[in-house]
Amino acid sequence: MAVMGKSLTQSRKNAETAEKVRLWEVCSASTSQLRQKDVENNSGTFPIYGASGLIKNVDFYQIDVQGLGVVKDGAGVGRVMRLPPFSSVIGTVMIIRPQSRVDCGFLYYALVKQNLGTLYTGATIPHLYFKDFKNRRINLPPLPEQKRIAATLDRICELKKNAETRLAKLDLLVKSRFVEMFGDPITNPKGWPMAKIGGHLQFLTSGSRGWAKYYADDGELFITIKNVKGGKISTNDVQHVKPPTGAEAERTRVQEGDLLISITADLGRTGIVTRDLADQGAYINQHLSCVRLDRKSVEPLFVAFYLESAAGKAQFEKKNQSAVKAGLNFEAIRSLRFYLPPLALQREFAAFVEKVDKLALSVRKTVGQLEVLYRSKLQEYFG
Repeated sequence: MAVMGKSLTQSRKNAETAEKVRLWEVCSASTSQLRQKDVENNSGTFPIYGASGLIKNVDFYQIDVQGLGVVKDGAGVGRVMRLPPFSSVIGTVMIIRPQSRVDCGFLYYALVKQNLGTLYTGATIPHLYFKDFKNRRINLPPLPEQKRIAATLDRICELKKNAETRLAKLDLLVKSRFVEMFGDPITNPKGWPMAKIGGHLQFLTSGSRGWAKYYADDGELFITIKNVKGGKISTNDVQHVKPPTGAEAERTRVQEGDLLISITADLGRTGIVTRDLADQGAYINQHLSCVRLDRKSVEPLFVAFYLESAAGKAQFEKKNQSAVKAGLNFEAIRSLRFYLPPLALQREFAAFVEKVDKLALSVRKTVGQLEVLYRSKLQEYFG
């Protein structure tokens, strides 16, 4: 994972001796009057971009050299994107054209570091104009040094993207393995008998309200909907608590193997409580239910993957009790159906997932390290 670059001391010396310029001195901006509907019936070989990225290919172009795009209106305002030669943008994106003395890749990272999304105006629909950031100053080292800096950051981003792609493939591998072992959950081609959660239930509860007063900087964990997805529980952005004593806290404290299901807002997100999580101590809020299954008859991880499938999601949509405010009660949870292959086969799948998760953990660590490296290099190069 080594990324070559000059020493920090040398980089600081380069920054100190670099020319300090305002952005308008090294680039210019222009806008487009095109709307997305204006190109709906146009086709060709030249890419055209909008706020979300590539829209399609058209038969014309606005720039014939490499440039940059900055989202200027609406969602994603301030996001910077690279524009290839012979490309165009619609009206939500401004074109940034670098002058000959600035490398386009270097300018890209310089603009990213400016955090342009914080400079918008407009309360309802955010807007960003070149005048809002054209006087920002950047260090402009000699062109060869600019190219080296851009190449270093490009390499870090490439490594991070490759690691993220590997994570996506591991996730797809698990989903493919599920279908391979058990068949399509919707059509059930293997003819497994159907079961209900209520028939394999040992304990069912939902989380507590009003725990903000127990929030802390460290301690045990307070799990919310944002931490639960895809059969897993993420602790990357989890709230810590100093829980109270008593029956209410004990009721909402999770155990290893518990199946958590979101019961309000984004219905049907699932996560399985691991041993490490249970040992650390964790509690759930009112937007989650804790489903404790009889592990002598079903494997919780298998049930979670079924509920995350199209067949599971269809049940949550059908059981949604209100078009205004989504919600599930305990009876709806008990009535959730899943196919029931032999327990040995369910456990075999769970063991496979555990092996893949170990690989994924290593890859996530790499992604995290690369993100830290990227941010430190941005700070080193651009202050």
